[in-house]
Amino acid sequence: MGDIKQLLAWKDTFLLNHVINTSLQLDSLQTVVVLGGNYERIKGEIQQEHIQIIYNENWENGLGSSIAFGVNYIMSNYHVDGILMTLADQPLINNQYLKTIIDSFEIDKKQIVATKYRRDKLGVPALFDSFYFKELSEMNQDKGAKKVIENHLDNVLALSANHLISDIDTKEDYKRLYDENH
Repeated sequence: MGDIKQLLAWKDTFLLNHVINTSLQLDSLQTVVVLGGNYERIKGEIQQEHIQIIYNENWENGLGSSIAFGVNYIMSNYHVDGILMTLADQPLINNQYLKTIIDSFEIDKKQIVATKYRRDKLGVPALFDSFYFKELSEMNQDKGAKKVIENHLDNVLALSANHLISDIDTKEDYKRLYDENH
């Protein structure tokens, strides 16, 4: 992209901070932010105090590596029934949608509440029951959590969020989404 994606301007802040602010509106959650490349620069820009920021030194191994690192951190430091995963480049996801995911989740049912994209693709934001923590903690590729979702389709509750899903993979994607929402 030529720039640090997480620090691109969004509303009155930047992409990552916007997503953190959204998650902090869900009072019941502990927010853990996994950073990799540009760690010091990004961490220095984050303004919230009530979050945990952790550094995945193996971030070059891909998104799966960061997911595994975050899940291992959470398993070592918290007792939780599930983990809700979001991404910095999905700024249209709002706290109402995240609350819908949480409200749809049934504890101890081996459930995954995932987001349904266009063409019936499934992905994050997604809430994973603790049953999947071991599998998530062993990821080490650039596939993200989608592989775990696909491995357990019988246990997936899919929530549609077409109007909230946006991929920011290029400067053009970002400019289009920014212009549409500012």
